[in-house]
Amino acid sequence: MTELSAVHQQLVETVPAGAGARIEDRVVPYEHDGQPLEGYAAHDTAIVEPKPAVLVIHDWTGLREYPKARAQMLARLGYFAFAADLYGTGRRFDRHEESAAEAGKYYGNLDLMRARVRAAYDVVAKDPAVDPARISVIGYCFGGSAALEFARTGAPLAGTVSFHGRLLTHEPADVAAISGSLLIATGAADPVVPDDAVEAFQDELRTRPELDWQVTNYSGAQHGFTLPGTPAYHPVADRRSWREMVAFLEEVNIG
Repeated sequence: MTELSAVHQQLVETVPAGAGARIEDRVVPYEHDGQPLEGYAAHDTAIVEPKPAVLVIHDWTGLREYPKARAQMLARLGYFAFAADLYGTGRRFDRHEESAAEAGKYYGNLDLMRARVRAAYDVVAKDPAVDPARISVIGYCFGGSAALEFARTGAPLAGTVSFHGRLLTHEPADVAAISGSLLIATGAADPVVPDDAVEAFQDELRTRPELDWQVTNYSGAQHGFTLPGTPAYHPVADRRSWREMVAFLEEVNIG
């Protein structure tokens, strides 16, 4: 397995591996429109039948350790987890200014954001270890926004989960094509996603009455509340939102 720093390995260990599990991981090169990309896959090879899959989308720093840790956690739960690379091979950032500039390219071009998620989705759907009828997508911060944008494309998703993502709204409403259920975990103390942004997003979802969605607002949680080792980390909100996601994925993957 890919070695992780202590803080991320501790996060992984909060999900026990099942008896007899054989969690394996690998780097997965792929590309979109000529741009080399480098994803990360993890799954339990002791499970021989095709598995439900979860596409994990990174925050604005790029595909670093954190989404890989989440992928390993999902693999321990029996999912085929694929941490997508929206930025491109080697494009990982430490500095706030660099991350903001890179993420801004995609917020300014939502078609590109959606297409980069689609490229990862296509890799996952073709993997023989995956049941293509049971694919969900989750994302953190920038990745949460990307997950929700991808859901708007009408991709055949079982479910979509956003953790502390920006809740972008569209005029006119752009929810008609969403397939599957939505779960949005947001922080009640998040200055990036204030109450009026949450309300506006919910109002857009309400334009399609039959759409299945849920927004959970965690008290005291700021932007990035699931990211261990950062000032924003909120362990209670992290634990609760993870448990809520696990229950959500179990429900949407029934059958």
